[in-house]
Amino acid sequence: MNTWKNKSLLVALILALTFSMLAACSGANNEKPAPSSTNQGSGNGGNSGNGDGGSEGLTGDFEIQYFVGGYGDTWWKHVIGEFQKQNPNLNIKQTAGSQINDQMRPRWIQGNPPDFVYIDGAGSNEAQMVTDAQLLDLTDFLKGATNGDGEKILDIAIAQPTDYNGKNFTMPLVFGSWGTFYDKAWFTQQGWETPTDFESFMAVSEKIKASGVSPYIHTGVYPYYINGGLVNSAIVSANGGDASIISRMASLEEGIFKSEPVMKALDKIVQIRDAGLIDPGAIALNHTDSQMSFLQHKAAFIPNGLWLENEMSKDVPEGFEFDFIPSVMQDKGEKFVAIPYTASVAISEKAKNPEAAKAFLQFIFTKQFAVDWAEMTGAIMNVKADLENSTAGPVVKTAMNYFNSDNLVVAPALIVNADVETALQDSIIALLDKRITTAEWGERLEKAAAAAR
Repeated sequence: MNTWKNKSLLVALILALTFSMLAACSGANNEKPAPSSTNQGSGNGGNSGNGDGGSEGLTGDFEIQYFVGGYGDTWWKHVIGEFQKQNPNLNIKQTAGSQINDQMRPRWIQGNPPDFVYIDGAGSNEAQMVTDAQLLDLTDFLKGATNGDGEKILDIAIAQPTDYNGKNFTMPLVFGSWGTFYDKAWFTQQGWETPTDFESFMAVSEKIKASGVSPYIHTGVYPYYINGGLVNSAIVSANGGDASIISRMASLEEGIFKSEPVMKALDKIVQIRDAGLIDPGAIALNHTDSQMSFLQHKAAFIPNGLWLENEMSKDVPEGFEFDFIPSVMQDKGEKFVAIPYTASVAISEKAKNPEAAKAFLQFIFTKQFAVDWAEMTGAIMNVKADLENSTAGPVVKTAMNYFNSDNLVVAPALIVNADVETALQDSIIALLDKRITTAEWGERLEKAAAAAR
């Protein structure tokens, strides 16, 4: 997967690399055939221009670039085919493949890009494209953009566009979330309750520990898993559910890493550690090993992303039933917190047919296409849609139920520069290993942030 001028670009480099890894993690190709017929709303979508107008729809040439990875290309071919039906006189060219980002880079550099681009996969870097002025400013367009069903796109989006100094150049298409996973069937069999807050998480973890099973395992080799799946949601919860603290951390605000909410969140991490609820061998495990231990019931909970079920599909034991909780660190009565990862679409600054590109963006952001995405890819599109009657997998349905709920806060991703990201990852492992205190964690991060400012 992929990511997010000055600090913000260095800031985004680590996430770009990380998202590329995540794209690989989500790489189990779970795509399914397109439905034979789909009601996608009317016309070209929303209120965008129609080129020459009239019943023939849009005209001219229109080129779409998209990366083909774990999500496959079935959905793209499906929605492009439907858009073609609405615009029979539009000459649509699909430029796609697993190496498309590298293959298309010379054209972007030479100023001859496609009209529309899906930014995902190895070799892509959203923030760099913004810095290089390769993407069209969509700020005003997105404020009023509606889809073919008359719905404002920003109103039905789970995650809002990335803010680049008050401007938007992309729109998230794929929405994923970090969270805590467990085997629902096993929990039912053992009589263990699904936690809904920190208190119930600690209580059920003690029961699990008493049964001889490690309550919680993670990958210490890749600490961003536990940061995304546990620590960052704890920080938002400790800030009263106000997710703006993540943006303040991303901007490297002086003192933020030693602030009261951050320290309160880390105190909860220490409580989990000191209660012996985290598998002692987790620090040495890579993601595959930790996930195998989880599947083998050597541990009950694991922090991960929504790609987990697909990634491990060949190793899942019979009867294993994945389930997902966005967060377990909130106090009783507080909202769940989703820490997201996204992949976006954009329009080229030098697009030859920007009207068609805008119309296509509006066309694809419908609830029906979101259902199609879930069914064809096993993942979630950035649209609040009802998946209950779809053929999407149970984890995706559970996650979408959370995302559709008013009882959930969607935080921004924590995007910091490479040195601060390294400090975040190294410091959480040092804290879990009892080599530093929470205050020392804060000092480490403040020092790294000061050097980056």
